[in-house]
Amino acid sequence: MTIKNFLPISFDWNIIPTQKNNGKTGFCLIRTHTLGEIKIRHIEYSANYIADHWCDKGHIVYIIDGELKIEHKDKSIHIIQKGMTYLIGDNTLAHKAKSEFGAKALIID
Repeated sequence: MTIKNFLPISFDWNIIPTQKNNGKTGFCLIRTHTLGEIKIRHIEYSANYIADHWCDKGHIVYIIDGELKIEHKDKSIHIIQKGMTYLIGDNTLAHKAKSEFGAKALIID
């Protein structure tokens, strides 16, 4: 991620269109705002959500509400709850999200 010069900006997540993505189980509702090379996503995960793929992309994840379980291909797990942040670099360890009871997250990559 490169943060290049741009003027201050604010935006309202409530007016950004929502995209629904189905997981292996459950679904997530994604709102995306892109600023140059930076993608900022507000994601709401349903209960019983399991991602349908492994991801190699780096992220900064902030949990607004609920809890996400991040499973890694090496079988390690990070549990991130409301108020917590998770970081992972590009191409370091494949990972996928799971949520038993639902969660809201802000993800920057």
